[in-house]
Amino acid sequence: MGSAVENSSVEGPAVEHGKHRKTLGALVVVLAAYGIGLLLGLPQNATELVTHAHTEHHAEPHTEAHTSEAATPSTAGHDSHAGHDSHADHAAAGEPHAAAEAHASEATAPPYWTVTPFVLLLGAIAIFPLLPATEHWWESNLSRFQVSAVLAVVTLGYYAFLHSAPVDAHWPAHQTVTASDGAVQTGFVGAILGNALLSEFVPFIVLLFSLYTIAGGIRIEGDLQANPLTNASFMAVGGLLASFVGTTGAAMLLIRPLLETNKERRYVSHTVVFFIFIVCNCGGCLLPIGDPPLFLGYLAGVDFTWTLRLWEEWMFVNGLLLLTYCMADQFFFYPRESIRDIKRDITQTRRLQISGLALNGPLLLGVVLAVGLLDPKKALPGTDWHAWMYLREVVQLLLVAVALWLGNPRVRSANGFNFHAIVEVAALFFGIFICMQPALQILAEQGKILAESLSPAGFFWATGSLSAFLDNAPTYLVFFKAAQVPGVVSATGGVPEMVLRGIALGAVFMGAMTYIGNGPNFMVKAIAEKSGVKMPSFFGYMAYSCAILLPILLLTQWRYLSSL
Repeated sequence: MGSAVENSSVEGPAVEHGKHRKTLGALVVVLAAYGIGLLLGLPQNATELVTHAHTEHHAEPHTEAHTSEAATPSTAGHDSHAGHDSHADHAAAGEPHAAAEAHASEATAPPYWTVTPFVLLLGAIAIFPLLPATEHWWESNLSRFQVSAVLAVVTLGYYAFLHSAPVDAHWPAHQTVTASDGAVQTGFVGAILGNALLSEFVPFIVLLFSLYTIAGGIRIEGDLQANPLTNASFMAVGGLLASFVGTTGAAMLLIRPLLETNKERRYVSHTVVFFIFIVCNCGGCLLPIGDPPLFLGYLAGVDFTWTLRLWEEWMFVNGLLLLTYCMADQFFFYPRESIRDIKRDITQTRRLQISGLALNGPLLLGVVLAVGLLDPKKALPGTDWHAWMYLREVVQLLLVAVALWLGNPRVRSANGFNFHAIVEVAALFFGIFICMQPALQILAEQGKILAESLSPAGFFWATGSLSAFLDNAPTYLVFFKAAQVPGVVSATGGVPEMVLRGIALGAVFMGAMTYIGNGPNFMVKAIAEKSGVKMPSFFGYMAYSCAILLPILLLTQWRYLSSL
C-alpha cells in the first residue's frame, strides 16, 4: 500500500503546479464572467426576485397561509408561497371558477415509473464496479459521466414530451410553470434544470470543491503507530472539526494522514468505513456549515446556532461509533495483522507535522463565513444589503484561486492531491440531482399527508431512510417544507422543534448509510482506493452500515425521540 501513496506524487511539484495553473485559469474565466454579469445587472436582478418572494412569504398572515394549505393540501409540501394563497382566498370567498383555476395551476408530481432512471443510476453505481465486464470501464470518470448524463437526458425527455401538469420552479425564485401549446415543453425542462442544477447542484458542488481544494493544500504529515486508539483519535478530532469546517473539509484534512499512518497494516478498509461514518457524516451536526442538509435548513430560516442544541445526540452517536470501532479493531482486526507488519508499524513512526495551514486555514474560515453570511435571502448582519445571486459561490471560488496561486505546490504534491475524487462526485451527482427530481416531486406532493401522521421519531426514520439514497440535502428540505407552519417565524424556521430534531438528525446521521448519502463519502472512498485500500462495494458498505450504524440509530431514537 505504501508504494501506491508514494507513486501518487512521482510527477513532482512542477508538473502538479502546471495542472493547477489550468484550474486557476478556468477559475479566472468564471470570475471574469461573473464580473460581466454584475455590469449587466443579472445577479442583482436575480437577488431582487429572491428577496421579493421571500419577503412576501414571511409577510403572509398565519391564518391566510393556513387557509391556503387547507384548500390545496397536495401542494403544501412544495416551496409554494405567493400565488397559491390568493387562489385559496378566492375559493373561500365563493368563486368556484377561481378555485378551479387554482386547482389547474397546482403542480402535480409525475407518475411513479419516472423514478426508473434514478433507480438505474443507483444500480449502475452499485453493480458496475462488481462486474468483470464493466469494472475497469467504470473507473473512468468519463464513463461515469456518460451513464449519468444519458439517464439525466431520459428524465428530461419525460418532462419535454410526456409531462403535462404544472411544475414548481425554485430558481431564481418560486414560480409555477404551466404547459405550453408546443410539442416540446421547454418550460418544464428549464424548470427541472433550474431546480436540479442552478438551485441545488451548483451551490452543492462549489462548496465541496472549495473545501476539497483548499484542504488539499494543508498537509498533516507523519506516521503514528496505527493501533485502535490512534485511529480512533483521528476520527474523534475529525468528528469535532466536521461541524466547524464542514464534513468535506475535515475529511480532506485527515483522510491522508490516517491512510499514511495505516500504510503498514493489511486491514484498513474498516477504518475508512468508520471514518466515513463519523467524519463525513455524524460529526457534522453542530453547525449549518457542518453538513449540506443543515446548510439548506439555515437558508430556509433556521437560526445559525440552533444546531448546537444537538450536542447530546452528537456525543451519543459519535461516542458509540468510536467505542464500537475500538472494540472491533482491538479484538478482531488488529490481532489478524501479521507480526512483521506490526513490527514495521511500531518501528517506522514519525511525529506529526503540519504545513500549509498558515495560508489555507484562514481560507477555510473564509469559506465558512461566505456560506454563513452571503445568503441572497438574508440581509448581511447589521445592514439592509442582500448578497447578489451566486456571490457566495464566487467568493468561495476566489478563495480557491488564492489557495492555488499562493499555495506551495510541494505540499499538494506530497499529499498526492488531484481533482479525480471531486470530479467523480461531480460526474455522478450531476445525474443524481436531475434524475431524482421526479422522486423529490412525488415525495413533496405526498409529504404533507405523510407529515400529518409522523411523530418526531417518524420524521427521523422517514427523512433518514430516504436521505441514504436520494442525497440527504434535498431530502431534508422536502421534509422541512412539509413540516413547516406557514407564516411562523422562529429559531427553527417555523418547524416544531422536536420535529426539526428528527429531520436534522435523520438527514445527517443516515447520510452515512450508503456511499451516495453525502458527497464526502464518495470522495473519501476514491482517495482510499487511489492509495491502495480495497474498499467495500456499494452493498458491502451497506452491510457495514446496517450491522453497525443502524443499531446505534435505533438506540438514538429510543433515547432522544421515542418519548416525544
